Amino acid sequence: MNPRDPHNPYGPVVVGDIEITVDKDACIGASACIAMAAHTYALDGDGKAVVLDTAEEDTEDAIIDSMRACPVQAIKLKRVSTGDAIA
Repeated sequence: MNPRDPHNPYGPVVVGDIEITVDKDACIGASACIAMAAHTYALDGDGKAVVLDTAEEDTEDAIIDSMRACPVQAIKLKRVSTGDAIA
């Protein structure tokens, strides 16, 4: 596992026009995000999702689907160009 930012592996991390943040406290390690965007996320030693340095290999749609798949809404996405939250 190679987090995108080793100092803050939960983000915020910018991938294209999307800023990704994982709420470490909310994450339960269900891995639904990994199923949807395997290049974007992995679980750390605590079983929490972190953003990987390979995130750009997933499509924007896959990253958005990963947010929607999270059962506890621990993934927050925002458009960099507008600052709007992606729902």
